[in-house]
Amino acid sequence: MELTGFRDRLAMVTGAAGGIGQAIVAALLDAGASVLATDLPEALAAPDCRDGDRVIWRPLDVASAPPDALIAEAEARFGPLMLGAHAAGALSTLPLLDAPAEEWEFVMGTNARGVFNVTAAMGRAMRAHGRGGAITVVSSNAAGIPRMNMGIYAASKAAATMLTRCLGLELAGHGIRCNIVAPGSTLTGMQTGMWADDQGAARVIAGDGPSFRTGIPLGKLATPQDIAASVMYLLSEQAGHVTMADIYVDGGATLRG
Repeated sequence: MELTGFRDRLAMVTGAAGGIGQAIVAALLDAGASVLATDLPEALAAPDCRDGDRVIWRPLDVASAPPDALIAEAEARFGPLMLGAHAAGALSTLPLLDAPAEEWEFVMGTNARGVFNVTAAMGRAMRAHGRGGAITVVSSNAAGIPRMNMGIYAASKAAATMLTRCLGLELAGHGIRCNIVAPGSTLTGMQTGMWADDQGAARVIAGDGPSFRTGIPLGKLATPQDIAASVMYLLSEQAGHVTMADIYVDGGATLRG
């Protein structure tokens, strides 16, 4: 089945220079969409972050301010915003008793306030043009299961997940769908940055009893393309009756759907 609903439509992607964000941008462009791709200024120095006929790259700190002006700029060039994928995020692996308040502020600012800033701006743009739309937020399976030394991260992702579901309820009457993809361990820089050696993937797949972490039943890590595929489904016309859903894409690691 070919997913539809992308050709000649404007999509916005945050965290677009990261592994999952890059995969989402590539999938959207392949499907015929135009893309407003955003990330932190330093991330946009990468060679792949260059404007093209159907993509513009713009700096955005999602925690700082809503991106209404960037959306307006993209709409002036490509037409009304119809699709949104929020993939920007920050990780914390500090124990709660040892974490400084600054760690809480930074991670919650990126993962919770950032979702509010971005999805609310997307929703305002879609409501204004009155043609409906779809927004998908990349959260985490940590939003639904306690994790050792990841309390701040898990709390921030739980906030992001519930905020997205509540936004979906508010926007449903405008024909705008809001959904969540909750990845587990995925082959990105955020994941590999936690590994001490070349056995990191094997340890994640096997799980760890002392840290109360289950392994991955499918026996493999996700790729950024795996996550992008789920995002694309939720943005597509084939998911036209799906809203406020929370899809776990973690190979069964959290033993839930």
